[in-house]
Amino acid sequence: MYQMSYAETLEDSSDDRRGQERELFSLVIAQLQAASEHGVLSSEASQALTSVHRLWSILIDDLGRPENGLPAELRADLISIGIWCIKQADLIREGKSDDFQSLIEINGLVRDGLS
Repeated sequence: MYQMSYAETLEDSSDDRRGQERELFSLVIAQLQAASEHGVLSSEASQALTSVHRLWSILIDDLGRPENGLPAELRADLISIGIWCIKQADLIREGKSDDFQSLIEINGLVRDGLS
C-alpha cells in the first residue's frame, strides 16, 4: 500500500545526514564559543580543538572519496576549508594563536550552508 521510491529514500537519508551534520557543527561551534570564553589553556579549549579535528578529519575523508555525490569543485573547496580549520586548531593548541572567532565563523558558515 505505502511504497517509497528509492530516490525518495535516498533524499530522506540525505536530509537526515545533513541534519546530523548541522547538529555536529552546532555542537563544535558551542564548544569553540566556550573555549573562547575560558581561554586557550582551558579544558574547554582542548575539547573544542579535538572536536574540530575529528569533525573535519571525518568530513575530509568522506569528501575525498570518489563515490561522494557532491560536485568535484564543491568537494575541493570544502576540503580546503577543512584543512584550514585543522591547521588553525593546531595553531591554537600550540599556543601560536588564540583566534577561536575565525573557527567559529567558518564553521558557522559551513553549518548554515547545510540548510
